Amino acid sequence: MTRGNQRELARQRNAKKQGDMSKGKRNEDGLSAAARKQRDAEIMQQKQKKANEKADTKSK
Repeated sequence: MTRGNQRELARQRNAKKQGDMSKGKRNEDGLSAAARKQRDAEIMQQKQKKANEKADTKSK
């Protein structure tokens, strides 16, 4: 009987741990989906611009 109780307690601890992890990731920045998409697009444009500049200097 003890083993069954240990399994149940382990399941409860794991469920709580998994719930805490997903909560932290999801509400990390507090932005809406549209705002997050806009921010990510700007970051990618900056990265692409930097990569293009680096490629231009190598080709010269």
